[in-house]
Amino acid sequence: MSSRPTQALRKLLAGKELIQAPGVADALNARIVAKEGYNALYMTGSGTTAGLLGMPDIGLLTMTEMVNNAERIADAAGIPLIADADTGYGNPINVRRTVRAYERANVAAIHIEDQQWPKRCGHFSGKTLITKEEMASKIKAAVDARHDADFVVIARTDAYSVEGCERAMERAKCYEEAGADVIFVEELRTVEQLAAVPRTFKIPALFNMGGSGKTPFLSPKEIADLGFRIVIYPNFIMRAQIRAAQLVLRELKSTGSIAKLDPMMAAWEERHDLLGMHEIQELEQRYGVAEHARVGLKS
Repeated sequence: MSSRPTQALRKLLAGKELIQAPGVADALNARIVAKEGYNALYMTGSGTTAGLLGMPDIGLLTMTEMVNNAERIADAAGIPLIADADTGYGNPINVRRTVRAYERANVAAIHIEDQQWPKRCGHFSGKTLITKEEMASKIKAAVDARHDADFVVIARTDAYSVEGCERAMERAKCYEEAGADVIFVEELRTVEQLAAVPRTFKIPALFNMGGSGKTPFLSPKEIADLGFRIVIYPNFIMRAQIRAAQLVLRELKSTGSIAKLDPMMAAWEERHDLLGMHEIQELEQRYGVAEHARVGLKS
């Protein structure tokens, strides 16, 4: 990618095509998403918590842990990364530090939500909210803090299940007025509610295809036709990997072999091609690494 990730994402937002951003929690899956031809990706906080801690998304990770993971993902992907930044990890002053940390990690966009800490996954119950005024101050701080004017600040409200749809939209309008670049109304339940979001706001809207069953499952065309500019798929890859791992482990345990499943698995060479083995070999040749010490797949 020749331009900065932030510039690339801004260009995508200015275009006509829906931005589809699959969710990942690590650098390996970031490479897979990029190789499959997507032009953006999403770092899921839920997936990051699952991957780092093996626990649910209930506000256990620190800003530093999230930023460190985002940096690895952004570096591996080479395409614009939209990252979960939870509540911004404190008050507006904390938010300023959060924005600059994500900027340094080469992230193109973050979303900040109006929950109290410890936050909850947007599709969990038990959420509590800060006031809309406090959240608006956080959005203002985030916008002011960025060194790169193209860095995208996404304002997320989790008010739907706490205060209802009308209040959630009121909150989102307040966050738009505070300077957010994109609006994200979480956990809406009907197509009618979803359709109201792009109509209500002058800034682009983000659709979360979380897969919990609460938000309707729509196709990319349906999402685009409603007027959304971005759709994130936070957990599809993680859910697929859980099932794939279970299948392999159960087959190995019951038969002692994975021969039946092997045709469905990535080949040895394919795995290392994905990881950039050819680029490493080219660099070793360029820099004169001794022939006998160069990495290879065969002995």
